[in-house]
Amino acid sequence: MDNRSKPSSVRWLVFGIIFILVVINMMDRICLSIAMPTIAKEFALSPTMQGLVLSSFFWAYALLQVPGGFLIDKYGPRKLVTASTLFWGVFQTIAGFSTGGLFLFATRLGLGAAEAPLFPAGGKLNSTWLSAKERGRGAVLMDSGGPLGVALGGIIIAYLIAAIGSWRIVFVLAGLFTIVFSYVAWKYLRDTPKEHSQVNQAELALIESQNIEANVINNATSQLSDKQQKVPVNSMVAIMFGRISWAMINFGLLTWGPSYLAHARGFNLKEIGSATFIIFISGALGSLCCGFLADFLVKKGYRQSAVLKVLLSFSGLVMVGAFLLLPTLSDPIIAILVLSIAAFFLMWGSLYWCFPALLAPKNKVGIVGGTMNMAGSIGGIIVSLLVGLIIQMTGDYDNVLMFFSSCAIVFVLGTVLIRFNYKNS
Repeated sequence: MDNRSKPSSVRWLVFGIIFILVVINMMDRICLSIAMPTIAKEFALSPTMQGLVLSSFFWAYALLQVPGGFLIDKYGPRKLVTASTLFWGVFQTIAGFSTGGLFLFATRLGLGAAEAPLFPAGGKLNSTWLSAKERGRGAVLMDSGGPLGVALGGIIIAYLIAAIGSWRIVFVLAGLFTIVFSYVAWKYLRDTPKEHSQVNQAELALIESQNIEANVINNATSQLSDKQQKVPVNSMVAIMFGRISWAMINFGLLTWGPSYLAHARGFNLKEIGSATFIIFISGALGSLCCGFLADFLVKKGYRQSAVLKVLLSFSGLVMVGAFLLLPTLSDPIIAILVLSIAAFFLMWGSLYWCFPALLAPKNKVGIVGGTMNMAGSIGGIIVSLLVGLIIQMTGDYDNVLMFFSSCAIVFVLGTVLIRFNYKNS
């Protein structure tokens, strides 16, 4: 580290790499959803079987969240992120050679297992690389890569399949690209600012000086009993319910959105890709906007926990209205506009990644982040299966939209019930 007076900006380079990894992550995930109408015909998959295949990713993903968080706390995010990127690229490549629904099911299990550490690792990096005043932007910079990846993946994957005429080749190309990017993760990521050779003393001082209050609080809490240091159980339950309900909307749109556009709105493959791009690019913009808004309000002197609760609750109420409105709309263009508004506010849920650093001491942030992400994965499992059953039983997507509206209500309630122990909230 050098002694230049102007702080370097390596912390934002680190989060830029995480942002790109999340974009690639979601592009790989959306491949199956975009190709599912084609794959379902080729493999003769029923809606229930489609739901089973789509949900398989979340089974392994959910199961490995807490173990992944433990490994991140023990070995550091750099090693886990690199290995994660390498192996999810391998499984994405293998998926291109699927011979049926069960083969595809197995590759999605592997993909879910490999991707599990990425978001908890981002939460860990948020706590070690950023000050309390920057964590809102860090959280949404990471999470906004999700909707952007879906947006780019939706249009790129759809147009590539249409141009090449083979979903298999597109899957293989996506997997190989991911494998190459695992080297970038290893080269540029470090677990802490002190370990990165490009961080100068001024940037290190900036990070540490803005965390003086948090460090004092953490030192004080280290003198407390084990019981006093634990994350409040009621807050973890509230977070899990809030995250599960949010994830059921998010992953419901991700996994079943293309099929909704195809069957309920009559879109072709290219139209599905274009509509998916518009909807999820709105989500990416919403994620970024809420992060800067949250940090702005915190700098104005408002308590961070209050800012997060107000913004998240407001976003949930907007989603309730949007999903109640959609079944009444016959114009597909207006429907896409409303879905885009819903996605914009849905991705304010990125602020949930501020909670691990607020609720837990630094040596437990990875586990809390993993637990929170596990809850989201459980939501992904439930919604992928449940939507398939609803469609098979009723043949009507309006009931699915009503379900999403009820999920938004639970999201608001879960968010409001979160309680904080530490003064840095």
